[in-house]
Amino acid sequence: METYDAIVIGAGHNGLVCAAYLLKAGYSVLLLEKRSVPGGAATTEEAIPDLAPGFKFNLCAIDHEFIFHAPVIEELELYKYGLEYLHCDPHTFCPHLDGQYFLAHKSLEKTHLAIAKYSQRDADNYLEFIKYWSQLLSAIAPWFNSPPQSIINLAKNYGKQNILDILSVAGSKNKALDFIRNMITSPEDLLNEWFDTEIVKAPLARLAAEIGAPPSQKGITAGLMMLAMRHQPGMARPKGGTGALTNTLVRLVNSLGGKILTEQMVKEVLIDDNQRAMGVKVAGGQEYRANKAIISNIDVQRLFLQLVEEKAIAPKLRNRVARRIVNNNETILKIDCALSEVPRFTAYDRDDLDHLIGTVLIADSTAHVEQAHSLANMGQIPDSNPSMYLDIPSVLDPTLAPEGKHTLWIEFFAPYQIAGKEGTGLNGTGWTDDLKNKVADNVLAKLAEYAPNIKDSIIARRVESPAELGERLGSYKGNYYHLDMTLDQMIFLRPLPEIANYTTPIKNLYLTGAGTHPGGSISGMPGRNCAQVFLSQQNSLIYQAQQSLNSVMKSLFQ
Repeated sequence: METYDAIVIGAGHNGLVCAAYLLKAGYSVLLLEKRSVPGGAATTEEAIPDLAPGFKFNLCAIDHEFIFHAPVIEELELYKYGLEYLHCDPHTFCPHLDGQYFLAHKSLEKTHLAIAKYSQRDADNYLEFIKYWSQLLSAIAPWFNSPPQSIINLAKNYGKQNILDILSVAGSKNKALDFIRNMITSPEDLLNEWFDTEIVKAPLARLAAEIGAPPSQKGITAGLMMLAMRHQPGMARPKGGTGALTNTLVRLVNSLGGKILTEQMVKEVLIDDNQRAMGVKVAGGQEYRANKAIISNIDVQRLFLQLVEEKAIAPKLRNRVARRIVNNNETILKIDCALSEVPRFTAYDRDDLDHLIGTVLIADSTAHVEQAHSLANMGQIPDSNPSMYLDIPSVLDPTLAPEGKHTLWIEFFAPYQIAGKEGTGLNGTGWTDDLKNKVADNVLAKLAEYAPNIKDSIIARRVESPAELGERLGSYKGNYYHLDMTLDQMIFLRPLPEIANYTTPIKNLYLTGAGTHPGGSISGMPGRNCAQVFLSQQNSLIYQAQQSLNSVMKSLFQ
């Protein structure tokens, strides 16, 4: 039977990052991945090989911002293993049917000038708004790169600028109270306070709602930091697609002696009589042993409720995992298209393609965004007037498509469980092939109102329903964040207070991935932080063993 120091369940990017840190520290590591390729939500694949050979698609994650707030790239020296980032500037384009558009550059000055064409007040306020959220981001960034309940590690992460930014956003009674209010109010309320025009409010509302909730929901204003991140340090994509990051991590893990096995779905975590995780069993019955750690890169609900025997978890904790953790009904329907030509948006009457380098948002108003998310939460498909987030990644990175051709990436928020369709379709969600394609038709018809050439330019398309996405990723309710990214499930509350520090009541069983602090998105932080906790505990055990040995030796020679 194969035995390792640590076994990682799931070879998503956080699992790979965690494994790399353990390998660098001298531990042996096995990663088990249920799919035929590692990467989880961070893959780039030729998903339509028969109809669109040579077109490479990002099947989930695409735009990278969060990872540049982490030391993962530098500490693991990922550039030495082939990682190359291409930066998006401009980074956000939101066209309107009346010919107006929002276009944000990395430069705040350029963005200010672009907004001033429509409203000088909004342009001026935009500078102050981004400054505030950038300072707030700097003030809390040290939390990202530390176990959330480790005060010592957190304190080490704070530098002079972080402290100055804390004082800027919360350095007086009024500032502190304003900060609290800003965090517990809704994005919609804040945007109405700061801005007049939908030219500015609509794209900001759409980006804030990327957390997976309507902009009217209280406690999700942290999503507004996404736009601040796009200005500083900026948004980028790996050359070759998001999967290039995964491929880099795979090369690193392999070079350090790690082992990655694909098509190995873990069915059970093996626990001995001392309540210690000792190994795993995969589909087919093969067992693997771990001397020091089982690290779960999958969500804690699947781990505790499906892979761990009931008696190993205290009934109260098991009940809290089942009922206290919140996953709303919102996920995405994913559309990938191979295009014969680039989309031509009528609102942008210039010949260059700069506006297509970054993200394109279809968001006519805050109310438009609100409807798109609220209906999905209620189990309705908001495809009569769809809002969407899309990219044409081949504009920035021509390696993703044959010469002169392009790829289109569309994220459309939709319900996982369709109301009134319980017990039908895939996994009882109501989703069928016929339905998902009808929805995709409606989404593309909406897009054609802004870029009329889109329909005739589609060579082939791939549509993945929320149920299919959940099945492919193995994510609960299709939630690629594992659980909602709302304020009540963040930092030292993620996924629950008693298991928020990457450890569990079962000895040697650890948590990482999007369902742990600091949450979803491409960052590698949960993987790095989990590795920090494991290594700290191992160092403590080694120290204790050395002290015990010293005591024994001392008694022998007295």
